[in-house]
Formats: sequence, C-alpha cells, structure tokens
Amino acid sequence: MKQQSSYEYIQAVHKKIKERNLGQSEFLQATWEVFDSLKPVFEQHPEYVEQGILERISEPERFIEFRVTWEDDEGTVHVNRGYRVQFNSTLGPFKGGLRFHPTLTGSVVKFLGFEQIFKNALTGLPIGGGKGGSDFDPKGKSDREIMRFCQSFMTELSRHIGPDIDVPAGDIGVGKREIGYMFGQYKRLKNVSEAGVFTGKNPDNGGSLIRKEATGYGTVYFVEEMLKDQGHSFKDSRVIVSGSGNVSIYAMEKAIEFGATVVACSDSEGFVYDPDGIDVETVKQLKEVERKRIYHYLEHHPKAQYGNEKSDIWKIKCDIALPCATQNEIDRESAQAMVENLVKAVGEGANMPCTEEAIRVLTNNGVLFAPAKAANAGGVAVSAMEMSQNSMRYAWSSEEVDEKLLQVMTTIYKTCTDTAEQYGSPGNLIIGANIAGFKKIADAMVSHGLN
Repeated sequence: MKQQSSYEYIQAVHKKIKERNLGQSEFLQATWEVFDSLKPVFEQHPEYVEQGILERISEPERFIEFRVTWEDDEGTVHVNRGYRVQFNSTLGPFKGGLRFHPTLTGSVVKFLGFEQIFKNALTGLPIGGGKGGSDFDPKGKSDREIMRFCQSFMTELSRHIGPDIDVPAGDIGVGKREIGYMFGQYKRLKNVSEAGVFTGKNPDNGGSLIRKEATGYGTVYFVEEMLKDQGHSFKDSRVIVSGSGNVSIYAMEKAIEFGATVVACSDSEGFVYDPDGIDVETVKQLKEVERKRIYHYLEHHPKAQYGNEKSDIWKIKCDIALPCATQNEIDRESAQAMVENLVKAVGEGANMPCTEEAIRVLTNNGVLFAPAKAANAGGVAVSAMEMSQNSMRYAWSSEEVDEKLLQVMTTIYKTCTDTAEQYGSPGNLIIGANIAGFKKIADAMVSHGLN
C-alpha cells in the first residue's frame, strides 16, 4: 500500500475537522493556516503522526457553553450565551482572554483558543491555551448593568476556573472594570483570595503594571526587530493602526516613541486620518475616559478627516500597517491597495486580522509580515508575569515588566526566524511561528503519552 505523504496526512486530518465542525469558518481558517505550515515537520518527526498529535491538538480538551441571565436598569430580563474553550493544558493551566462582543460565536471562541495554544507556547512561559467570552455587548450599558452581567457570567464560569486550572484575562469588551466585577464575584462564591485566577486586574488589586499596554507595545517591539533585519525602522515611517482599544492605543504610543508618525486609526464605525499625526492622548481621553466614538476626534483636531467606511483606512498611504482591531479586517482588496501604496511591513496586533487571500497578496509582493501568534503575544506574556507576581505576593516596577516584555518579544522573533530557516523557509515568520509553537507543544504531548 502506498505510504501517505505528509501533505496527504494533513489534508486527511483537516477533512475530518471540517466534517466535525461544519459551518465554523473562523476555526477552520485558523486550523488550516497552522496545518499548511507543518509539512516539513511530519517528514522529520514520524512520531507525531504515530501519536496523533495533529488530531489531538485540534480538538479542545473541553468546550463549555452556558446561559447568562441578567437584568437591565429597567427591570427587563436578558439572556446571553457564555463560552469557555479549554483547548490545551500540556504546558500549564489554560490561559486566554474573555471577549464580550455581539459577534462572538462558538467558532470564533475556538479559533481564538486554538491560536492561543501556539502563541502561549512561543512566549516560553508555562501556560496552556484557552479563550472565552459572551455575545453580550457592553456598549451603551450602564456600570450597574455591566456589573450584573459580569456577576451572572462568573457565577457559572467560576465552576471551571482556578489559578492552577484556567486563568482568564481581558480581551475586546473586557477591561479592568469587567475583570474587577468578575474577580469580586469569584471571591464571593469561592470564599478565597486567589489573585492568580484572573490577569488584567487593576494594579491596585494585584494586577501587573504594563499589562494594559503589553499587547500593543509587544507588537511594535516584534515588528521593529523584523524591520531592523531588513535595514528599516519605525523611525520616520508613516504608520496606520486600525482599532482604538488597548492594543491599538499602545501600539500607536510605542510607534510614536520609536519615531514614527501614526496617521490613522479607527473604531467599529469608521476611521480618522490626521496627516499631522494622530494625537494619542486625545484618543485615550475619548476611548478610555469618555467612551466616545472615534469621530469625536475631529472636535479636538478639526484638520483631521473622518471616513465612515472603516475598511478604507487601508487605502491611505503608509510604510507600516498594524491591524489591531479584529479578525479578517484586511481582505484581498485591502491588501492589494496597501501593496499599490508601497507598504513595507504589516504587523498583526489583532488575532488573525488578515484573510488567507490578503496574506498571499502581501507576502507574494515582498511585504514583511509579522503573524499574530508571534507579534501579539506580549499581552499574554505579561499576563503570565502577573501570575508570577501574584504567586510571589510581589509587584515588579513598570521598567522591570517592560524590560521583560522586550526580552520575550525579541526572543520570540529570533525563535521564529531560526525555525523558519531550519525548516527551509528563511524569512517566513508565519511558518517559523507555526512550527516553533507546534513543536514545543508536540514534544511535550509525546512525553506525556496519550491524554
């Protein structure tokens, strides 16, 4: 009988995944993006095939879906869905954020959790991969409505988490306010003070300094390493950053610190273009304090321009693009516009913000590309540092955490470049990140036996 090639094996496994996860387009996209990089790995490591590593790593250890019932300020009862995927605990407790957004589905949760496995492995820290959240929309809700929702959500989730089991953090729609409400409910239900059960807490309540900034800072640190290898830099570059949440704001802040001019950012309704450079302090005031839409930026900077088609942000000429909003925000058409405008580099600050077609357009045209599971790993890296500080009952200074973050991101970059070269694809950070993350998990799973 003809021996199955590595590619045939990968295709056969993914075919089974498609059959078992019908309609879960985001999850299928995420799994194939990793699988497609792994052909040389299975050629060199037949033991991975023998022990079914690919089949095991793509099936969650546990998927939890539950009802969340809460009451608004008018006394009306609402019902949302809550999720937690505990994907892989080979390296340590499940670790990954909670997202509150009306577009959240089981497929999105699974794609995020799957990506988290490899991202967490790349940090070199002892954490497994998980993700969760709800289709609840915090926009337009009062503080008390958000508190009631968070308490109801945590009443169920508290059964499944713990500092050595599963450690959630924040994501889109979940900041230190929401984490505070959930952490308070967890303590009430468990009658224990386990600071390490959540990360992203307020620094006054066991949170790490630089956690809010970490994903954005880390993305810029990674992209700067990639640029330096090609004789470029953020200095004197025009940069576009999509989004205006934590990742976007602090990617802008660090890029400006590195000498760049950030000319545009966005939110879910549109984008602002400021040729003189986006004023990050204004964006912070609007988004972190006043919780207003990005078009209010023009009230403070009337020379700026607003566009209500947020995808048009990618038609603005820039040297470096940092998509930091949400998944699949850059499609083939947007990528082509960026290439025509001679973009030099794209760094994924969000999770899977580029479609497969967009990535092909960018990489086939020589654009430097930093994939999300490597470039945006700074957030979870500092979350793991927060866990360490909680365990020690100790707090590091901002400078100490930032230095550790920089070290983690430069190490991830070197790991990706070295792995890509080792497996015959020098300079391809997508392949480098996928293989490096997969091998770390796979080797540990082999040593653990079947589970």
